[in-house]
Amino acid sequence: MSLIYKIAPQALWQQAEAAGIFTGAPIDLADGYIHFSSAQTVKETAALYFAGQTDLLLIAVESEDFPQDEMKWEASRGGTLFPHLYGKFAISKARWVKPLPLNADGNHMFPEL
Repeated sequence: MSLIYKIAPQALWQQAEAAGIFTGAPIDLADGYIHFSSAQTVKETAALYFAGQTDLLLIAVESEDFPQDEMKWEASRGGTLFPHLYGKFAISKARWVKPLPLNADGNHMFPEL
């Protein structure tokens, strides 16, 4: 199993739950795909793009649950491969959703990945 991760504001995920489908955050919509991270890159993603933000969720999905023509691993930060979903996904594809709180130092506290 190859879990990949999406960091999303709780309010955005709640909207997706109400609709039954996640279409992406504003940056995803602007870029034309949903940004995901691997277990190796998700903490750096949080530090770079979500520093100090509260009310975030960590959403785990199975990369193999998506058609190969929609899920592409593409080079980004320094050539590291990141999973990008060219489409939307049913919230039922989420394996789990966990809070991503801040610790006393202002860093996100991740569950075991």
